[in-house]
Amino acid sequence: MAGKDTLGLMPTGGGKSITFQIPALEKDGVCLVITPLISLMKDQVGRLKKKGIKASALYSGMSRSEIMITLDNCLYGDYKFLYVSPERTKTELFRAKFEKMKVSLLAVDEAHCISQWGYDFRPSYLSISDLREIHTEVPVLALTATATLDILDDIQDKLKFREKNVLRASFERKNLIYQAIKSDDKLHKLVRIVQDIHGSGIIYVRSRKSAREIAEELKRNRISATYYHAGLDYTQRDKRQDDWTKGSVRIIVATNAFGMGIDKAEVRFVLHYDIPDSVESYFQESGRAGRDNKDASTILLYNKNDKSRMDKRVRSNFPEIKEIKRIYEAIGNYFQIPVGGGKNLVLDFNIGEFASRFKLNMVVVYNSLKILEREGYLELTEEVRNPSRVHFLAARDDLYRFQVENRSFDGFIKLILRSYTGLFSEFVPIVESFLARKGNISTTLVEEYLKRLSSLKIISYIPGKRTPFIIYSEERLDKNNLAISHDKFVKRKEGFILRQKKMWDYVASKAKCRSQFLLDYFGEKDAPRCGKCDICTGRNDLGLSVYEFDLILEEMKNLLQIKNYKPEVLVAKLNMEDDKVVKVIRFLLDNGKIKYDKDECLCWSRPL
Repeated sequence: MAGKDTLGLMPTGGGKSITFQIPALEKDGVCLVITPLISLMKDQVGRLKKKGIKASALYSGMSRSEIMITLDNCLYGDYKFLYVSPERTKTELFRAKFEKMKVSLLAVDEAHCISQWGYDFRPSYLSISDLREIHTEVPVLALTATATLDILDDIQDKLKFREKNVLRASFERKNLIYQAIKSDDKLHKLVRIVQDIHGSGIIYVRSRKSAREIAEELKRNRISATYYHAGLDYTQRDKRQDDWTKGSVRIIVATNAFGMGIDKAEVRFVLHYDIPDSVESYFQESGRAGRDNKDASTILLYNKNDKSRMDKRVRSNFPEIKEIKRIYEAIGNYFQIPVGGGKNLVLDFNIGEFASRFKLNMVVVYNSLKILEREGYLELTEEVRNPSRVHFLAARDDLYRFQVENRSFDGFIKLILRSYTGLFSEFVPIVESFLARKGNISTTLVEEYLKRLSSLKIISYIPGKRTPFIIYSEERLDKNNLAISHDKFVKRKEGFILRQKKMWDYVASKAKCRSQFLLDYFGEKDAPRCGKCDICTGRNDLGLSVYEFDLILEEMKNLLQIKNYKPEVLVAKLNMEDDKVVKVIRFLLDNGKIKYDKDECLCWSRPL
């Protein structure tokens, strides 16, 4: 509100959208919100409209007429919010209209995407700073839920902050109970856990096959469950999310396609069946539990095979450069784009069909596309649902004359106008089946009416579809001229391995409070122990208070960092009750934190 560039670091579910929505309502002009999450964009625009606040969105897949109407509404229609996907901000049309807009605030959601060394870098974010040169006095509010200290600095540099300014909300979630449970039979353990915990839950898995199989196993054990992944028809996905949200289904087993826009506070547990690739991903997904501030469990299952699976993912996530070039060439051939052409093209893309036609591994294709995206050659959107849209082209007086002269269309036009508002000022999402039920006619007849009115230039009708897109950021190159930086490739691979290692350290940790570990990772040092996670409760079983355990541990650490001691000598050196010191020594030995050296003296097995 004071006009300062600000970076807001807030946990998942912390209310980030409020931090730009309320200031924007107080200021004159339109707030530009940049986000890569089309589903979230649509959800927030819908919510604002329900509150009577003028808002619209601009994203890949819209027609040119839709884009023009949306931009003109923001120029002349007293709109307060314009949500934009980052790749849209690079177009000449957007830049030309943006120059003329009265802009109150530039809000950048998922701001970690601007850092090349973050876990989710998107090159289209790098062009956001160019917008600052158009409206130099407009402050920036960058928001993220997952960023380390180095990435926080990088975000501010890339967005050209006038001065460093980070407002940090604590990442501590006092109501969450973190657990990492080792099990050689994960599926059996999962069923037992779900039977013991009451209430709604999410189970995250890595593959579509696992999602289906685990949901079926839960149902065999008389547990209400369904599954969700990007390969399902959008009507199935909507219904399954709706059933779970309303509580008619208790458990949803899902890939990471499920998560954005979840509006369910009373989730009692989030369980990870497979280990995520980063602490950031784990923290964000587990953070969907307990948003009602009541106790909730976040459980991660693991076994000895998971480490080798993580190593295998490094190989699949970073295909050989020659394989990436081969896939780039195959995509150009798939769309029949000539070398030197294709720049800014937005193309429907079915990754499964593409991989099948060229006999390619779908995982390798996906990860190759992500590397090409990071290099700035093309972008792959998330799979999205685009509903049918209608906009009336005829002015009201002309429409009235048309209805009088064409009685066969009169009843249908009235049906549309009674069912939806705003049709004369913008494209409005419609549902053909809803109009059919309301008008007591078939859906096929509704579609025929819409197409006929569109051909007569009374309306503009865009049929709905669900598809991901590929956007050519640059013209197609010959594969031999494709420059993929070996140094960047190696550095990103090393960063991926490092994030995996941190995630494994979290899983394998036996002595550090889970909450403390997560808070420390995100820069909150010296956080108190939660007292509830599996590590803390293991210590609690010793019959020691947190204060007593920490005091003994700290003194022991000071002594053992200097030299190793026989157990009895160490107990004698610590001026505390012998039985309590012995309990701490046993706990640290059992959890592999300390060990015996060749002289039977105690020493640290690894740093605390």
